[in-house]
Amino acid sequence: MAYDLLNRIEECRTRMIILALQSSFANAKVVEVSNELDRLLNQFQHVISKE
Repeated sequence: MAYDLLNRIEECRTRMIILALQSSFANAKVVEVSNELDRLLNQFQHVISKE
């Protein structure tokens, strides 16, 4: 579970950076991906805190 989340976090982070470089960090799509990244990071923190 944690390993899968780490992969998804890395993919989301990379996607966010690429989108931001193509537009800006204030772009609506970048913000949307950033929110998804936050959600994944919170999930990861929750999984780790249970271990």
